[in-house]
Amino acid sequence: MIDHVSIAVSDLSASAAFYDKVLEPLGLIRIVERDKTVGFGKRYPEFWLNARPGLAAIPQDTGHHICLRASSRDAVMAFHQTALAHGGVSDGAPGDREAALTTYFGAFIRDLDGNKIEAVTFPRD
Repeated sequence: MIDHVSIAVSDLSASAAFYDKVLEPLGLIRIVERDKTVGFGKRYPEFWLNARPGLAAIPQDTGHHICLRASSRDAVMAFHQTALAHGGVSDGAPGDREAALTTYFGAFIRDLDGNKIEAVTFPRD
């Protein structure tokens, strides 16, 4: 199974400040900070930012995104609202969506470099 993911960012300081706020509703905090990388997680770094100065904006048609689990619909909505308030762009407002096996509640954002990040919560049985 996946242990962690990394994304490239052009301005590590600005992106780390953005994600400090955006990941808070998901319960993720800054755990590791180094010269060229910052790691967020709950107990260990699960989501890494890697400095790539001069990185061009990520094209919208790459077909990839990273999905992070949220504890509730409110957390998904807070993730989305916080991202928009801090320079992110909506790539799918919070709402119900059909997955392969069930309906879920999710929202998509584009970060400061155009990385597509989703927050999702699944209905409880």
